[in-house]
Amino acid sequence: MNHLSLSSAALLGSGLSPTELKQLAAVARRAASAGGAVLRHHSGRLERIREKSRAGDLVTEADEAAEVAVLAVLEAETPGLAILAEESGRRAGAGELEWCVDPLDGTTNYAHGFPFFATSVGLTWKGLPLIGALDAPALEQAFWAASGLGAWCNDQPLAVSGCEQLPKSLLATGFAYDRCSRLDNNYAEFAWFTHRTRGVRRAGSAALDLAYVAAGRLDGYWERGLSPWDLAAGLVLVEEAGGSVSDYTGQRLNPADGRLIACSPGLHQALISGLASCAPLRGACYGAPELDQAAARHDATG
Repeated sequence: MNHLSLSSAALLGSGLSPTELKQLAAVARRAASAGGAVLRHHSGRLERIREKSRAGDLVTEADEAAEVAVLAVLEAETPGLAILAEESGRRAGAGELEWCVDPLDGTTNYAHGFPFFATSVGLTWKGLPLIGALDAPALEQAFWAASGLGAWCNDQPLAVSGCEQLPKSLLATGFAYDRCSRLDNNYAEFAWFTHRTRGVRRAGSAALDLAYVAAGRLDGYWERGLSPWDLAAGLVLVEEAGGSVSDYTGQRLNPADGRLIACSPGLHQALISGLASCAPLRGACYGAPELDQAAARHDATG
């Protein structure tokens, strides 16, 4: 890909000065830290865990309280900017900059006491990621990145791995909440790459998966069915750490599509080719013959 990175395009289009960019990056870090502090406080003390409209899509009082804390920082320090938050939705603002907030990415992990979760705060321009900050309190790791300013974890610079061979790689992925209702559910892709790599991890937080690619702890990551608040912060981390970001075909990523590859540059073509070679598994092979029947009915009706 020879075009500008997403974050470089966002910076160019936004017209932000270097001083303004640094100031907004500091706001993102403070907001993520505020959310992380709330998650730390509520950890192990949850009283309300409920499902949203989709099975397995959980929300807790910690999600809601962390979002309140994040929005308090953003509204106090950048009162004119729009905000898109997972729990409370979108609020309009002046201009084309918008904060994207996931107060608790990895809610299922959090509810079960699994320590892979984070507060994610990203700033976008016309939907393109510009600044990102993550606070992972259980891991004691704070990540941040901004276009042209590098990617960092606990004040140490990040760089993607130099891995160029699929058999030597460690990858990550995830499964969307609609995986039980459609054949295009990433099961085939998971099996294909698991068979050809050192392993594929499914840790349950898209934001942290992207951060771990940026840190070189994972060599690559792919997933479908993601929302802007899942991606906004992590995409900047990967790009600023020298990684490649694209859609499944290698074309310029539209974050709103929710289907992406993020990896070490040397693995990019292998991931594109691997994903292209995968056809959905039959539902019957994993105990869901009803998915085959639904697909057959859909094909029959056009």
